[in-house]
This record gives sequence, C-alpha cells and structure tokens, in this order.
Amino acid sequence: MNTILTDTFNRMHDYLRISLTDNCNLRCFYCMPEESYTFTPASRLMQAAEIFTIAEQFVQLGVKKIRLTGGEPLVRKDAAIIIQQLATLPVELTITTNGTRIQSFIPTLKKNGIKSINVSLDTLNRERFLVMTRRDQFPQVYDSISQLIAEGFHVKVNVVVMKGLNEEELPAFLNWTKNTPVHVRFIEFMPFSGNRWSSNQVLTWQEILEIAARQYEFTPLESAAQDTAKKYQIPGHAGSFAVISTMSNNFCSTCNRLRLTADGKLKNCLFSSSETDLLTPLRNGQQLLPLIQQTIAHKKKELGGQFTQDFEKIETAALQNRTMITIGG
Repeated sequence: MNTILTDTFNRMHDYLRISLTDNCNLRCFYCMPEESYTFTPASRLMQAAEIFTIAEQFVQLGVKKIRLTGGEPLVRKDAAIIIQQLATLPVELTITTNGTRIQSFIPTLKKNGIKSINVSLDTLNRERFLVMTRRDQFPQVYDSISQLIAEGFHVKVNVVVMKGLNEEELPAFLNWTKNTPVHVRFIEFMPFSGNRWSSNQVLTWQEILEIAARQYEFTPLESAAQDTAKKYQIPGHAGSFAVISTMSNNFCSTCNRLRLTADGKLKNCLFSSSETDLLTPLRNGQQLLPLIQQTIAHKKKELGGQFTQDFEKIETAALQNRTMITIGG
C-alpha cells in the first residue's frame, strides 16, 4: 500500500477530482446559490500547465483515476488542451458535465481515451428543467446523452432527488433504462453553503428503493470496495440504476477521493471545513508533497467531521464549507 496518500484511518487515496472552473452555463439552485454569482477571476484559477503539474505529482504519488469537474468543465476555452495533456498520464481519465456542450468535444474525448462520462440531469421534463436550471436547454442535454451512448460511451446520469420537486420522476428515469443502456444514479440531496438545504427534502436510499419496488423487481449488483453508488439491475433492462446515499448511509469508511478546486485548493473531503492552497506554493516554487501529506493526515473519519448520518439534526447555519459550484462536482 502506498503510505504517502494513506490517512490515519488507513484509507489510501488514488482518485483525484479536479475542478477546471467554478463557471457554469446553467444555474441550478442547489449548486449555484445566486443568479448574479461572481465567478473566480481567471488569474486566480489554475492554468492548464499548472493543472498538469499538480496532477502529474499526484499520479507519481499513486493516483490512478482523475475526474474533471466544474462548474461546467467544458466552458473553459482550454478544456480540450487540458484533456489532451492529462490523457498523457497513466490514469483513467473521466469527466462530469451538464451535457450542454459535450457534443462538440466527442472527437477530443475519443482521441484521448475517455470512455466513461457522467452527465448531470435532474429531470426529464423540459419545463421542470427550466425551473431547476433557469435555462431552457433540456433538448440539448437529452440529445447529447443519446449521442454519447450511440458513440459507445459508458454514460452515467446523475440525478439529485428532492422531495416535493422531482421525486415523482423516479419511475420515468427507471423506465428510461429499459431500452437504453444508460446508468441512472439517484443522489440524496446534500447541504452546501447557500443551497437552502433542509432535511425534509432528502429522499433517502431506502425511500428511493421503495418507490422503485412499486413498479419493478430489481437485484443488487456487485460493487467495488470504494464505490459511492449502490447499484441495481432491473431484469431485462439495457441500463441500470444506483443510489448515492451520502446522507442516510455514507461510504466514508472506504473513501479514496481527494478534490482539487479550480483555484488550486486541496480538499480531503467534500464536506471538509478546511482546505490547503497548492496553487500559491506551486507558483512560488515550493514543494507540494508536505502540504498534500498534511491535508490527508487531517482527514476526518466521516462527512468532514461536520455532521453524522443523523442528518435530521444538521444545523445548516453551523456548517463551514463552500458552495457546491466552488468545490467541484
């Protein structure tokens, strides 16, 4: 086991999520709190060469998988260059996108060996998409998913489920997997700064399964030790579904993930209250390894040490974290 990226709970970290930007062309309220949100100035973002330098160091320390996130990573003008550079590293390279711009990137993704793509889509209803994202781009996203599948990509669709908003659409998403090899992942609503989270909006893993069971029989699929998603198969369906149960049944004990924000801050957990600046030391010619080791050593046992699975008792005002868009999906 590589001890350099191992924390005090014996969790080895070999998966790095890199946010390319906190900019996005959609305005989902649970991710970006305000329509008039001010994006980080370009000078404070990691530049393409800096992203590669930091990523290369993590790969040398044992990272085997890198996921590019945002905001929307493909709004960066140099996104293709960043993908091309990172593809030269011996890692599995993947991306999470909102699907609005990905069609023009398909040749780049294929050329650089990206085989799996996560697309965020919380509704199959055009009017609800407009309400949730404040943009009328549902047809582009849906068509992009269809094209990605036709081009042979493994497509996972991330659906943040919220009571009173889109829970009624679970059957439609499950039905989508019948004839289409799409892998739908229902995600429990999580609290971040400014996203107006409340516990009574959380549709839990068990509640999701209960809804699914009203319409279908399904069987659990085998999961890898560090999977965040609990996977299921409906017999005869081309696709599958899964639940990411962060709030009701977390997977912290096997976590292998680190996050690098677009402005070069290393977070050891999605919910960590602290972060470590890697970009400024890099620009000053300092060694990053001691900072990386220190960050991993300080990783809490679960959920950033800020709350427990008893999520109904969370006091959102007491949470110390960024908005989701500034962390990276």
